[in-house]
Amino acid sequence: MNTFGIFIGIATLFIIGLGFIWVIRGEYYLGVLWWPYFMGLGILLIIGSLFIPSTWGSALMGVFGGSLIWGSTELKEQAIRTELGWYPFNPKPKPKPPFAEKIGKRKAPHL
Repeated sequence: MNTFGIFIGIATLFIIGLGFIWVIRGEYYLGVLWWPYFMGLGILLIIGSLFIPSTWGSALMGVFGGSLIWGSTELKEQAIRTELGWYPFNPKPKPKPPFAEKIGKRKAPHL
């Protein structure tokens, strides 16, 4: 009996669940302008998963990279949910990412 599929499914569910938490916290502490860095890290993780010899490691790294890419597209949506009052607003100033002016001029991606 091959249990790989069910364990990867459980791990994927756990990683996606953590994705919801980091999107909420990421927007709270960092803000929406950090989306390209999260997306870039996700792309790097997916590319890196191609070079991992372990099936488990490769699958988990790819799922985590995909979750980061999805989360980077959700940061803008989370900011809107915060403005609507669904989530708490952080009154402290958020750190600006490098190249914040250029990032602010680009439209955030949406899946």
